[in-house]
Parts: sequence; structure tokens; C-alpha cells
Amino acid sequence: MTETQSPPADWVRLQRALSVEAETGFNNLVGKQQSFSEFLRDSLQQAPAVLPADQRQAWQNLAHKFDGYGDLSFAQRQHLVAETRRFLHSTQRLLEKFAETKSLRSREGSPTDAPKSTASKPPKSSKATPKTTQLAEATGTGSFRFGLEQPVTYLKGIGPKNSDRLAKLGLFTVQDVLYYYPRDHINYAQQVKIRDLEPGETVTIVGTVKRVNCFTSPRNKKLTIFELQLSDGSGTLKLNRFYPGNRYATPSWQQQQKRQYPQGAIVAASGLVKAGKFGVTLEDPHLEVLDSLSDRIESLTIGRMVPVYSLTEGVPADLVRKAVAASLPAVPELQDPLPVDLRQRYELIGVGDAIAQIHFPNDEEALAKARRRLVFDEFLYLQLGLLRRRQQQQAQQTAITLAPTGALIDSFYGIIPFRLTGAQQRVVNDILSDLQKPVPMNRLVQGDVGSGKTVVAVVAVLAAIQSGYQAALMAPTEVLAEQHYRKLVEWFNQLHLPVELLTGSTRAAKRRKMLGELATGELPILVGTHALIEDPVQFRDLGLVVIDEQHRFGVQQRARLMQKGANPHVLTLTATPIPRTLSLTMHGDLDVSQIDELPPGRKAIQTTLLTSKERPHAYDLIKREIAQGRQVYVVLPLVEESEKLDLKSAVEEHQRLAEVIFPEFAVGLLHGRMSSAEKDAAITAFRNRELHILVSTTVVEVGVDVPNASVMLIEHAERFGLSQLHQLRGRVG
Repeated sequence: MTETQSPPADWVRLQRALSVEAETGFNNLVGKQQSFSEFLRDSLQQAPAVLPADQRQAWQNLAHKFDGYGDLSFAQRQHLVAETRRFLHSTQRLLEKFAETKSLRSREGSPTDAPKSTASKPPKSSKATPKTTQLAEATGTGSFRFGLEQPVTYLKGIGPKNSDRLAKLGLFTVQDVLYYYPRDHINYAQQVKIRDLEPGETVTIVGTVKRVNCFTSPRNKKLTIFELQLSDGSGTLKLNRFYPGNRYATPSWQQQQKRQYPQGAIVAASGLVKAGKFGVTLEDPHLEVLDSLSDRIESLTIGRMVPVYSLTEGVPADLVRKAVAASLPAVPELQDPLPVDLRQRYELIGVGDAIAQIHFPNDEEALAKARRRLVFDEFLYLQLGLLRRRQQQQAQQTAITLAPTGALIDSFYGIIPFRLTGAQQRVVNDILSDLQKPVPMNRLVQGDVGSGKTVVAVVAVLAAIQSGYQAALMAPTEVLAEQHYRKLVEWFNQLHLPVELLTGSTRAAKRRKMLGELATGELPILVGTHALIEDPVQFRDLGLVVIDEQHRFGVQQRARLMQKGANPHVLTLTATPIPRTLSLTMHGDLDVSQIDELPPGRKAIQTTLLTSKERPHAYDLIKREIAQGRQVYVVLPLVEESEKLDLKSAVEEHQRLAEVIFPEFAVGLLHGRMSSAEKDAAITAFRNRELHILVSTTVVEVGVDVPNASVMLIEHAERFGLSQLHQLRGRVG
């Protein structure tokens, strides 16, 4: 085997530059002398002279692409960086072949492999329990010659062919491999006796081979069966492995398998314990032959917590594990971004230890500590990125200052039949303060259904109108948009302010009229759905955007609405309760206000989880509430019965409740497949108390306000999202 030379330092700089550009969000990072694109352009113009003419031309073409890097979109930059990394990887392979050919011509024979370590095995222990080599503890030992940017092809046991396979996963360098975290772990660390095996456990056993056989299945000539019988003094265990394919059906291969596990050999086996008609066994076991009971288990899949990686076609799991194990000695070269005092304050382990233990943890506790450190880092980088983006936006964007003068807001306070709660007033003060700043407001208001978010949003809208600007309120569904519209009409008619509703079903003549008034500024506020972001919708002076249930819109949809004005202020609303720490993590570029106080007279909603055996208690509660003149919702996830899902449907449950459970009550049905007229009729009948029970899907999530409804029974609650459950709760609040 010829010894290949390490790639030149310039190649390492290229790979490092590409890695840093990807890590920093493809922002065309500017260094001390050049930007990223300029460095790549200049470097790629100097193709290695040994390459053929067509290869050198490919380098020139790639250099030309980086000349226009600054004009590319985010996705195009991402694609070009990935393309360049693949190109450099394939070129390195080509140069390695040139080097090998030259070496073979200039030498006779091939250099001998480096001598294996002469370090003796650990002394035999008196305890007959083999130990597993802890890979994570071995990091930094030995004479590791490569840096983090070194190609994986130079790792022990990898080589050019395997590096091509790893490239399919985007693993080109040692650093790529170290940061390719497993998605799960299988715990084979528990060593047990054969007599103590329990089905469902993942274990490791160590025993002596009593019998071995390898043969072609009499029923399928293309299937080879390998049988192994182990004994550990407490019992015997039969293990099977199956090998489909003609290449395993040859006598020579089968004899070779039997020779690997001779009678009397000591074997470690790991796997999932399964119970069968012939007793317990290990499913698809991993096997390793040991020299003695005191020998160390060197396998990457036996007697330890085994990492499970995301794979793709042609990339076996063992190859990724081998690459990771070969890369672990480079862990000490990782620079820890957190200073020691911060790590001590938050009880975090070092980043090198975390990466080593996330791949091959010593135990469950080590894995938990590693995961905690790496999750901390992910959230930290997310926060830093969001804060950086926010600083850049505030530095680049200037917003109109909304300093309302006049009596609109005071008049509004006079027409609503209640006083704002302390929480509402606090949030209003936050918003009015933001509107007077020269940077665009970006505030999230969180409050449970019925906490008064709409009133707070109306104050912000009036502040914009009173300052001479327009406002837009966007909701995710027509039902919710109509609900907001009806409420605003009720209030704004008393303030002598026009308000219009724009949805996909708005008639063309009506649409043309309101769009004309919007463009001239006659219409101060427009309520709508996604229709607001369409091109014909043009505001004269859009100063404020209010987005309800913001998580129901995509980033591009929200951005398109904001582009209707010159950096308008943005207020987003959500009813989904989010802990403050999590909201700051998810919305690091937002200011967060919480309405954590319900208006007087509004009762807290009591939520109870019932099992199927407790269903009669729910039916008794429904009967008691109806007897007191109240009404009830029953919500289901499906409209009709499904063959794929074992769930109740609204149509089926409506029939059962009406005919079997509550024949004495009027039971209605509401779901999304009904026509608009049918839905309106069902909602109106329920609102007018003509129905006692309304069986529905999630169409009642928003927009169906029936104050007399006091109970909601949600079937298969696990099929609903958190935000859906809280919206549904609001129907009976």
C-alpha cells in the first residue's frame, strides 16, 4: 500500500473557509484582507498544474461563479458552497491517484505498514468479566497527525473508496465527522447472565462456543443461516444470523464463518432479547471473539452504548462509526467557545468531552451531560445569530415614529364596557413606547384565549391611525378574520372609522372599491387573510401590521405583508402559552409581552385528562350542564372513518351520540367538508340554543363564540397540536 501525501496547506485553508462560510450563514464573511468570495475566486484560479486541461478549466469556471457570489440568493450560495466542497474532494481523489501511480513507478514494492503498537494488553483480571474499551476516554492519546480540516480519506481504515461514501452524507473532513451527531443510541453496556435474559432488553452476554454451524437454507437456496450456541455456566443460548445472497451460499464462505467461531472460543454478543417458540435469543446479534474472559471488548457495537446515525443508500452504519472512532483523537484540537467560569456556572462539561461522549458515551449519565452541553451551544448560537440579525436590521432600517395626538384612544376606552386589566395596560404601555422609537417594533403578545389580546391590538391600530397612518390585521382563516372584523365594526362605528374585510371570497366589485380606498388612504384599516399579501393590495401609508396566530403563517408570507409599507411596525399575537425562557429562545429577535391576567368575571378553565373507562363520568357532566341550560362541544380529529387510523370520526360519533348516548338532546354536526351555508346553519342553531351538543372537528378552533357553552369533550387529544388545544379551550372560557 502506497503512502499518500497530505494535501497542501492551501487546500486546508480552502476547506476551512468553506466550513466557516456555511457555519456563519453564507454571509460572504469579510476577513482582514479579502471577503470569502474573493479568497475563493483567487484561490480557484490557480489550478494544480498536474491536472488535465479539462480539469483546470473546471477550476476556472468555479472561480468565475464566486466572482458573482455577492449577487446570489441564500439558497444559491448554499448550493455553490456544497458544490465546491464536492469538487475539491473529487480533485483530491484524482491527485491521490496521480501520486500513487508515480510512487509505484519510482519504487519497487510498497512500503511496509507502520508497525502496530507493541503495548501489551491489560493484565488478566481475576474477575471473569471482559471490559469494553471506552473510546471517549482515549481522545487525545497516541500520535494523531491530522488537523480538523484534514480530509477523511487520510483516516485509518477509511481510504478513497470509503471517503466517497462518506461524502454522500456531507462528511469531507475530520471536523465534519465529529459534528455529525448520532440521532439515537442503543445501550448494549449491560452485561447479564443467560439465565437473567428478559425479552425487550438490549444486553451483552459473554459465553463459550458449544456448537457452530453455517449452511444454506433447504427452503431458499439464496439464504445462508449461521447458528451459534453459547454457554456461560448459567445456561445456553442459541443465536442465528441470516445472510441473503448467492455470495454467502458458497461452501468456502460458510466454512470460513465456522472457523471464526471454533468450539471453546469465548464470544461477546450484543443485541435485543427476543422470545420465540424455542426460547429467548438475541435479534441480529453483534459478535466479537475474545482471547479470554479478561480481554477487552474492542468492537464498536458490543458491550457499549452504540451510536445510531442517519444514513443514506450505500453508506453502512459501521463505516460512519469507524470514521468517528478514527476522528476522536482530534477532539483536543477543538476550541471551546465557552470560558471556564461560564462552564462552571452552568455546570457544563467541555465541548471536546461533550462531542466524544455524544458519539461513544461511557454510560447514560455521560450521554446526558454531553447532550446538555451541545443543546446549550445550539441555543447559544441561535440566540447570537438572532441578536446579530436584529442589530443589523435596526442599524439598516429606520421606522416612522407613531406619536398619537388626539382623543381616539381615550374615546375607545370610553366605549368598551370594561377597564383594562393591569396586564393589558402594561402591554399597551410597551407597545406605545415601541411605536415612538425610530426602529421598527417587532413585538409578540402572548395571552390565553379571552385574555384581551384583541383590545390591546386595537389600541395599537388606533395609535397608527391617530398618527396619520394605515394598519393591516391578518388572520390565518376566514372565520377568524370575520370574527375580528365584526368586533372592529362594533367598536369603530362608534368612533366613525371605516373598516373593511378582504378574503378570498370577497366579490370582485367590492374588492376593487376597497383597494381603491386603500391606495388613496381613505380606508385606515383592512382586516383579511392571506389575500392581504397579494400584489394588487397597495397601502398609501402602512404604519402598523398586526398578525394574529403568527405561527400559522410562513416567514415569506409575513415578510410580504410587511413589504406593503416602508418598514412598518409589527405586532404579532398568539394564544399558545410559551414559557418565557423558551419564547426568548424561539423568538430571540422579538420583544415578548405576556397578558398573564384574565379579565374580571372570566373563570379559569379546568382541564381534566380522562381514560376510556372514565368516559361515563364525562357523559354525566354533560347531562348535568345541559340540565342547567348550558351547551357542550364534542371535538374529534377526523371528519369520516379512516382505514389507516383507529380513531373516532365526527360523522360516526355524531350518529352514536344522537341515537345511543343522548337521544333526549338535540345533537348537531359541524365539519370542514360541509358547505358554507351548512356550516353557518349549524353554528347559528348552536348559538341560538336550538342545539344542546355540537359534534365538530377543529373548525370550532376559532370563530365560534357561544358564551353559553361550558363543556368541551376532546376525543383523541393526542392528535392535536398544543396551539390547537389552547384555541379549543378558549371556546368554553
